[in-house]
Amino acid sequence: MGVSPDVAQRRPARYTAPSAARDRRRGFAMSDTSQQFEMMALDDFEELLADKPRNERWELIGGRVVRMMVGARWEHGRIVQNIATGLENGFRARGSSCQTFTETFYMKSKPLDAAMLPDVLVVCGDLEPGTTSVDNPTILFEVLSPGTEARDRFEKWHVYQQLGSLQHYVLVARDRPHIEVFDRVDGVWSGLRVIEGLDANLDLAAIQAVLPLGDIYFRVIAR
Repeated sequence: MGVSPDVAQRRPARYTAPSAARDRRRGFAMSDTSQQFEMMALDDFEELLADKPRNERWELIGGRVVRMMVGARWEHGRIVQNIATGLENGFRARGSSCQTFTETFYMKSKPLDAAMLPDVLVVCGDLEPGTTSVDNPTILFEVLSPGTEARDRFEKWHVYQQLGSLQHYVLVARDRPHIEVFDRVDGVWSGLRVIEGLDANLDLAAIQAVLPLGDIYFRVIAR
């Protein structure tokens, strides 16, 4: 997948204060609705995070800073919870070292200028006390919505596929039982699997887990 022109032409910047006029003078591009800065290095993004209000969610996607919408439809939250619960139950039953995090736990990569908040993140192995992010996820899930689908499919996927640890990238439709999975096989991304219907199963070979779509969409889509 090619890099978009705005990503290719990186322009490091440092966040200071939320003045729109000053931000424009400093080279930031910010819309009234999404308040998106153009480009920033991860170190500068960390400073931005330190200054941001607690009720705001920000991501750095390949050097581009995006302020995310706060709040989502209940169906989104239910699907995220169903996925995380199903995976965690399996991990505990098998004594697996893998664990799940949801929505507010960062995947960060300095080489990729990335600090992203996947809807569900699976990481395997022990974490140091106080860890607030990882750079080695095994699986990442994004639940699609009209406002985020293009970003999840293209911008985030462009970054995610460069993570050496990642084995599955899972896109989950919100309003119908439809899942798309990118799998890495023997170090190579092998294409797209499409899984549909409440009676189908999502097989995640890298963690030896199977999630029925009926469980993923429990209380969201009726049989």
